[in-house]
Amino acid sequence: MLQDQIKSTSQDTFDRYRERLANFSSEFELGLFMFILRRNLWWYLLFFTGAGISFVLYLRYAPTVYESSTILQINTSNNANKVLNVQNIYEMEDQNLLASGIEQLRSKVFLKRALATLPLEVSYYAEGTFKTNEHYKSSAYTVNEKPKNKSFHGQRINIRFDASAAGGEIDVAGGTKMRFKTGEWFETESDSLMITANIIAVQEMLKVDGAKNTYYFVINDMDDLAAVYAGRLSVTLANEAAQTLRISFSDNSAQKTSDVVTAVAGEFIQYDVERRSESAKKVLDFIDGQLESVYERLKTSEDAIKTFKKSNNVSENPEEKAFYFERFSTIENQLTQIELEERVLAQIDKELNEPGKIEVNSLLSLLAGSEYQNNISNQLNALYQLVSDRATALINAKPDNKAIKTYDAQIETQKKILTASVHSILEGVVSKKKDLQERLTEYRSKLGNNPGAETEYASLQRLFSINEKFYTLLLEKKAEYQISKAGFTAQHVLLDKAKRPDTPIAPSRSTTFITCFLVAFLLSLVLTIVRYILHDTIGSLNEITRHTQATIAALGIVPRYKKEIPVSQLLVDKNPKSIIAEAFRSLRTNMQFIDNTEGSKIMAVTSTISGEGKTFVAINLAGIIAYSGKKVIILDLDMRKPKIHKGFGTDNVHGMSTILIGKDKMSDCIRQSALENLHFITAGPVPPNPSELIISAQMTAMLEELKKIYDLIIIDNPPIGLVTDGMAMLRIADYPIYIFRSDYSRRNFIQVADRLYNESGIKRLSIVLNGVDVERRSYGYNYGYGYGYGYGYGYGYGYYDDQHEKKKSWLPFRKK
Repeated sequence: MLQDQIKSTSQDTFDRYRERLANFSSEFELGLFMFILRRNLWWYLLFFTGAGISFVLYLRYAPTVYESSTILQINTSNNANKVLNVQNIYEMEDQNLLASGIEQLRSKVFLKRALATLPLEVSYYAEGTFKTNEHYKSSAYTVNEKPKNKSFHGQRINIRFDASAAGGEIDVAGGTKMRFKTGEWFETESDSLMITANIIAVQEMLKVDGAKNTYYFVINDMDDLAAVYAGRLSVTLANEAAQTLRISFSDNSAQKTSDVVTAVAGEFIQYDVERRSESAKKVLDFIDGQLESVYERLKTSEDAIKTFKKSNNVSENPEEKAFYFERFSTIENQLTQIELEERVLAQIDKELNEPGKIEVNSLLSLLAGSEYQNNISNQLNALYQLVSDRATALINAKPDNKAIKTYDAQIETQKKILTASVHSILEGVVSKKKDLQERLTEYRSKLGNNPGAETEYASLQRLFSINEKFYTLLLEKKAEYQISKAGFTAQHVLLDKAKRPDTPIAPSRSTTFITCFLVAFLLSLVLTIVRYILHDTIGSLNEITRHTQATIAALGIVPRYKKEIPVSQLLVDKNPKSIIAEAFRSLRTNMQFIDNTEGSKIMAVTSTISGEGKTFVAINLAGIIAYSGKKVIILDLDMRKPKIHKGFGTDNVHGMSTILIGKDKMSDCIRQSALENLHFITAGPVPPNPSELIISAQMTAMLEELKKIYDLIIIDNPPIGLVTDGMAMLRIADYPIYIFRSDYSRRNFIQVADRLYNESGIKRLSIVLNGVDVERRSYGYNYGYGYGYGYGYGYGYGYYDDQHEKKKSWLPFRKK
C-alpha cells in the first residue's frame, strides 16, 4: 500500500509538471498587458496625432463630391382619352412601365441625349498643387471646335494666356505648342479651334491664381462622357405604390449635379411626349390617306348617280321609291354593313401581308365601331405590346441581339395568329354577303315598272351610302385622335425639383473622423497585441513563481543599478546603505531559510545564458556576507570565459585550471580583495577540458580543504543553459542559486530551472531575479552592466563577446 501511495504521488507530481510545461505561455497576464499599454503611450500619442493631422489634410485636399436628386412620378393617363372613351394603345402595366423607365434612364444612349442639352462639349480645369477644380459654367474662357477627327477628344490640353489676355499658347498632344489669338480660329492636326475669353475675368484669374495653378481643358467625346457619368447616375424605385423614381447624380461640381439630374428628368418627360405624339401622328397620317381615297370613291359614286338619273329619268318621288324598295330595304342595309365590314377586314389583311413594319395604331382605327372590334383588337394589342417591348429593348441592344431575335419570332407568330383570325372572319362575312345578295335578287325579280333601272339605281345608291358612311367614320376617328394627340402633354411629374447642393456628401467630416481615429486605435491595438505576443522576457519574480507553481524557492530580487557599474562590479562596499546593498542583505537573510545549520557552506551560482548577472550577484553577495564577519572565497569555475579577475582588477595567469592540473598550489592562487574577509581565486588560463577538471577528484579535495578555512565558498559557474560544466557543483552546493535578469531573460528559461529542480533533483535550488526596475517607468533592455558572455555554441547570445552589446531604446527620441 505504501509503495502504491508513493507511486501515485510521483505520478501526480509528474502529471502536474507536464501540464505546467504544456500551459507555459497560454495564460493572459493583465498586469503585463497594462504595463505594455503604459510603455507604448508615446506611440499611441503619435498614432492619434497622425490621425488628427490626416483628418485635417484629407478634408483640406480631398476632392469634394456633391450629390443632387429629384423625384419623378410615372403617369400614363390621358385626359382626352378618358373624355372621348378612346382606347389608349400606348398604356403598359404599371410594373412594366416602372421597370422600363428605370432601364431607359440608366441607358447610356439616353444619358448621352440628356447630356447633349448641357454645355459639356468642353470641360475646363484649374490644377493646383494638391487639388484640381473643374470650372463648370464659370470658366473665364471658352473653346469652340470644328472637329476633323476625334484624336484630340479626351486628351488634356494645357493653356496659358498672355498678360493682356489677347492671346496665349496651348500644349496639344505630343508636346506640340501652338500660339493662338482670342476670338480667331486656328488649325491643329485634327481640329479647328477658337478660344474666346472674358478679358477682365482672365486677367483677374492670372493675377490671383496664375502663379499657383495650371489651366487646361478637355474636349469630351460624348460617348465616353456618357459612359463615365452612367456610373455616377443612380436611378432607384422610391415608392412602387406611388410609382415614383429617385434620380440622383454625384460629381465634384455642385452646379453640374443639379443640371444633370434636371436634364435627365426633363429629357425623359420630353422623350415620352415625343414617343406618344409620334404614335398619334402616324394614326392621323393613315386616316388622312384613307380619307383622300374614300373621298375620291364617294365623289365618283355621287357623279354616277347624277348621270344615271339623267339618263334613265329615275323619279325621286319618296312614295314611289318607298313602293319599290320597301321590300328589300332591310336586306340592302344589311348588305351595306356586310360590305363595309368586308372592306375593313380586307384592308387589315392587306396591311398584315405587306412587308415591313405594321402600323398597329392604323389597324385599330379601322376596327373602331365594327362587330369584330373586340375580338381582333385584343390580338392587335398583344401584337402592339410585343412591338413596344422590342422598341424599348433596342435602346440598350442591337438588332442581332438574342433578346431582339426572340421578340422578332414572337411578333411573327402573333401576326400569323392574327392573319388566320382575319381570314376566318372574312370567310364568314363573304358567305353572309352571298346569302344576302341571293335574297336581294329574289325580291328584285318581284319588282315591276323597269326593275332593271331601279335595281341599278339602288346599287349606285348602296355604293354611295357605303362610301359616305366610311368617310364619315374616318372623319369622326380623325377628330378623336386629333383631340387625343392634343391631350398628350407631360404625364410624368417632377415631385421634387433638383437643387444645387450646398454640403458635399464626401469627404464626410464624421466618417473621415471616425475612420482616421479608428485606424489610429487599430494601429495602437495591433501594436499592443504584437508587443504582448512577442513579449517573452521575465518582468517580475511573480512570473517565475507562477510558472513554476512556487515549487522553486524565490530568494529575492536585485534592483537595477541606475548608474554605470564599475569595472570591479563590487557595489556594496561603495555605498553600504544603497538599495542594492539592502537587496543583497535581504538575499543573505533569506539564505538562512534554505540552510541554517552550522559549518562551512558551498554556494553555486549559475544562469541560463550569459549577461544575466550571475558574476555580479556572486561578487556582491560575497561582499555583503564578508561585511558580516564571515570569511568568504569566490571560485571562478567559468573557465571558458573567466570574468572574476576583471571584477577584481587582477591578472588571470594562475587560477583554478592550474590548481586542478597540479601546476600551482591552492595557497599560492588565493588572492585578497578590497574587503578584509573576501578572497577569490581566478579561473586561470582556459583549459581544453574544463568539464573534466570540475568533476575531478582534485576539485573535491580542494573544496574540502577550503571548507576548513572559509565559512562560505561561492562558486561562479558557467551558464547552465549553454554548457553543463556547473551541474556537478549545483548538486553538491548547500545554496544552489539560479540567476534570472528582468526584461532580459526569456520566459522559456524558467523551464531550465524547473528541470533542474524536478528532473535533476536539485531541491535546494533558489531563484534570484536581477536587474529589476522597481519603478517600472521604462522598458530598458540594457542595464548598463557592460558585460556579456559567449560560449560559441550557436545559441545566438554572443557568449564569446567581451562586452554585451547594448540595446537601443525603441523610441529614438527618448533619453536614456
